[in-house]
Amino acid sequence: MRTEQTGNGQPGVSAGDVSKGLQPRFIVEPARQVPVRHETEVLVVGGGPAGVAAAVAAARNGASTTLVERYNHLGGMATGGLVILIPHMSAGTQEQEIAGICDEIIRRLEAKDGVRHPGRQHLGSTDPRLLEEFKHYHDFVVDGRVRMTAIVDPELLKCVLNEMIQEARVKLFLHSWAGCAIVEGEQVKGVIFESKSGRQAILSQVTIDATGDGDVLAAAGAEYDGVVDPNLRSASLAVVWRMGGVEYRKYSEFRFRDPEAFRSILGEMREVAGFDVFPLPSHRDDQVWVNNWVLGRSCLDVEDLTRTELEVRAAMLRVCRILKEKMPGFERSFILDTASQLGTRGSRRLLGEYVVTENDVRSGIVFPDTIAMIPPFHIKTPPKAIPYRALVPRRLEGLLAAGRCFSSDSFANDLLNLIPFCVAMGEAAGTAAALAVRKQTRVRDVDVRGLQRQLVAQGVWLPRDLNF
Repeated sequence: MRTEQTGNGQPGVSAGDVSKGLQPRFIVEPARQVPVRHETEVLVVGGGPAGVAAAVAAARNGASTTLVERYNHLGGMATGGLVILIPHMSAGTQEQEIAGICDEIIRRLEAKDGVRHPGRQHLGSTDPRLLEEFKHYHDFVVDGRVRMTAIVDPELLKCVLNEMIQEARVKLFLHSWAGCAIVEGEQVKGVIFESKSGRQAILSQVTIDATGDGDVLAAAGAEYDGVVDPNLRSASLAVVWRMGGVEYRKYSEFRFRDPEAFRSILGEMREVAGFDVFPLPSHRDDQVWVNNWVLGRSCLDVEDLTRTELEVRAAMLRVCRILKEKMPGFERSFILDTASQLGTRGSRRLLGEYVVTENDVRSGIVFPDTIAMIPPFHIKTPPKAIPYRALVPRRLEGLLAAGRCFSSDSFANDLLNLIPFCVAMGEAAGTAAALAVRKQTRVRDVDVRGLQRQLVAQGVWLPRDLNF
């Protein structure tokens, strides 16, 4: 890399100057040729819940599909992030609204004994015996009714997602970080990515940004909103860890039996950590996962990310000492592992053809182009809908967004960026991308009625009064 003149006419800052703390205004890289590693019809960037669903859906619908993921595994927050709770898949009735690929993942995990959830035959039940049993497991019971929430084994989930990608014949690049969008005029043509093989390009007809942080859409020049309400869950970071050697039922029975003492211990944990921490049930009763909320940090600032990794692991040792000494059920506990991926909850959000707002989620509006229905979190609140237009940029062609970078305001995104809802958006984006390739049309011009019909054929639940 060579240095150039800075904007004020002074010589560019050398690498040695940077190491001393001086900040260059910019450094200009010399032009170079980037080899094209691969060409594909649909390119998905990001192998988290949304990205896997998008890639599988696109490939199953006949498009040659490629998936690029920066880590050594698929699943994102649900695996590497150890956020092993897949909540709110039903609304408290016998019907399961979050279905499609998300439900397929759960069923595949069932076959491997890698998931815990209420029996489907019990959904919507108000049987006191079931409520007493399921109350110990987070979100299995809401408003006095049994609801579909799953707690997964993250290692087996990695295996299930690998199988789905391979069965669909998706071309997969792990250990690959997409850094630059390829844009010609208003058309996104693919990405340039970095790996141990060097800097290479993948060309595509449709690119789906499933990075969570909107890395591709930002690099492509799409409009986005990066403001996150600091009072919301999505304004926090986390480093989740798991503990083994736990007697979970002993712990859970204590928190119901003596809530005041339980809250007191949580308060001590919060004091020594400097942030909220909470042990949650795992897929087996000798483990828990410990979630946390570290406020005032940015998903897009490398120093914030680094500081959070260091501080949470240091705090983890202090928290675990209190758990062993004071929390029933943790007497023989030990640290099992820490998340290989930092827990990120909110950053860039596409400004698309439609922005889902707080008023939309509070009112329960169902859009004519709805592609995902989100069950209400509580019986007295309405379901929420995500329109196809929230995946489509206002200006750029050949690009879709799926997952938590979908077009939404801060409040709506905070509610709708959970793992199962990201899977639903990913399935819709991948299906739409394949339809656009098949019909040789722009993604913004995809026949929405045809898309809705195809999603329903794939097992997705959509309101029948949409007349698709």
